[in-house]
Amino acid sequence: MTRRKILITGASSGLGAGMAREFASRGRDLALCARRVSNLEELRDELLAAHPGITVAVRGLDVDDHAAVPKVFDELREELGGLDRIIVNAGIGKGARLGTGRADANLATATTNFVSALAQAEAAMSIFRRADAGHLVLVSSMSAVRGLPGKKAAYAASKAGVTALGEGLAIELRGTPIKVTTVQPGFIATDMSAKAGDAKLVVPLEKGVRSMVAAIERETVRASVPEWPWRVLGLAMPLLPRAIMARMG
Repeated sequence: MTRRKILITGASSGLGAGMAREFASRGRDLALCARRVSNLEELRDELLAAHPGITVAVRGLDVDDHAAVPKVFDELREELGGLDRIIVNAGIGKGARLGTGRADANLATATTNFVSALAQAEAAMSIFRRADAGHLVLVSSMSAVRGLPGKKAAYAASKAGVTALGEGLAIELRGTPIKVTTVQPGFIATDMSAKAGDAKLVVPLEKGVRSMVAAIERETVRASVPEWPWRVLGLAMPLLPRAIMARMG
């Protein structure tokens, strides 16, 4: 099935903007939301200039404003005349070693990456249950496979929650017209990964985004991307000694 009307959160930069460009090149109509409205407007103009046959709707949205999420999703659904895929992508990468006086950073990461992802999933599923159709995509991380130490501990935990949420929904909705995909990216070159110090095994943004979009289009339940080497590492990471995991962290 080709999903024609796609909503992406966190679409003002990084993976969200990259996915918007890739889906636009495939002729899809887009609903884009993020906090930085000026970035969204610039992206909309770019996409419409390159692909004049598509529709691009934009809205400002802070996903931590949980009451605003269903309102904005419904506004975008009305503007596009429906939504058949919603990609929960918005996230942050703040973090510090627990107990070092930066609880604010860890709590912000846990809130945005998991609680706010849950709020987005609630809004998306409300739309899809009414339509009895749709595709929910949750952008998690390879860090969800196993806890990471130090400043990445809260981030990994928040993404593990996203993966567990996707798995639970996929089990619940199996055999129905509503599909659920959890995408677990490895290290892809974005501003967030640069700030996190992820220098090893990093792939260029365009390559990483293409692998994400390919997995989303297949509508697999869970995908590690890019497939090489992350599919293999995803199988190996739960078995690695903690000393090796400490160096990976």
